Amino acid sequence: MSDIEQLQGRIMAAMERASRGLENLAPVKEDVPDLSQDLEDERTANAQLTERIKALNEQMETAATEAQTKLEEAEAKIAEMETKLAQEGEAQSRIEQLDVELQQVRGANAKLSEACAALRDANEEGVGDPELINKAMQAELDALRAARTAQIAEAEAILSALSPLVESAQEYH
Repeated sequence: MSDIEQLQGRIMAAMERASRGLENLAPVKEDVPDLSQDLEDERTANAQLTERIKALNEQMETAATEAQTKLEEAEAKIAEMETKLAQEGEAQSRIEQLDVELQQVRGANAKLSEACAALRDANEEGVGDPELINKAMQAELDALRAARTAQIAEAEAILSALSPLVESAQEYH
C-alpha cells in the first residue's frame, strides 16, 4: 500500500504543479485578446493607408494626364504662332523688297519725266526730233504703267500681311 500512497502523493503533487502553471497562464491569456485587437487595428489602419495611396496615385495620374493634355495644347499653339510669325516675316520681307523696287521705279520715273520735259522744251524751241519725243513719251507711259503695277503689288503685299492679323483678331473675339 505504501506504493499506492506514494504514487498517489506524486500524482497529487503533479496536479498541483499543473494547477499553478495554469494559474500563471491565465494572465498571459488575458493579454492575448488585447494584442489581437491591436493587430486588428493595425490591419484596419494599413487597409485605410493602402486605399489612401491608391486614391493619391489616381489623383496623380489624372493630374499628369491633364498636364500632358495642356502641354500638347500649348505646343500646338506655339507651333501655330511660329507658323503665323514665319508668314508675317515672309510678308514683311516681300513688303520690304517691293518697297525697294517701288523706290527704284519712282526714281526712274522722275528721271524719265525730267528727260521728257527737256525733250518737250527742246521741241518747243524747234530743235527736237518728233520721233524722239514720241519714244520718250512712250517710255514715260511704260514707266507709269510699271509704277502702277508696282503700286498694285504693294497693295497686295500689304493686304497679305494684314490678312493673318485680321484673322487672328477675329479668333480672339
